[in-house]
Amino acid sequence: MDEIAIDFPSAGRVVERMLDSVRDAFPGESPSHDLFEAELPLSPREAFAGRVLPLSVPIRGACAGCGGRGESWAEPCARCAGSGEQLFHHTVDVAVPPRVTDGATLRFRVTSRQTGSVRVNLRIAIQESLV
Repeated sequence: MDEIAIDFPSAGRVVERMLDSVRDAFPGESPSHDLFEAELPLSPREAFAGRVLPLSVPIRGACAGCGGRGESWAEPCARCAGSGEQLFHHTVDVAVPPRVTDGATLRFRVTSRQTGSVRVNLRIAIQESLV
């Protein structure tokens, strides 16, 4: 009897997300989420008053061209170069609390059903030259 192998390169991400949800339930386990780090420049006035700012977070997900297979009719997908993954940009509104200090870090996770999960670390940078 012949075996049929279906290879979806992006399926590894789905399994990884399932394992991450299990790891999150147990303290001390380190999740394997992607990490996005950025600096958030604020003026002294913005840091004192607080502000809500949009942030574009890159998240990996299944390629829209091949559906995560990495190929189309046995040819590598041109969109994802055969990886089965594509980079998407998800915009989130970040609420910076009032009286935030220079060097403070905001940490959160961005998750989407269509894409993977990304841990975000934002470092506050108060800059005198911003108006």
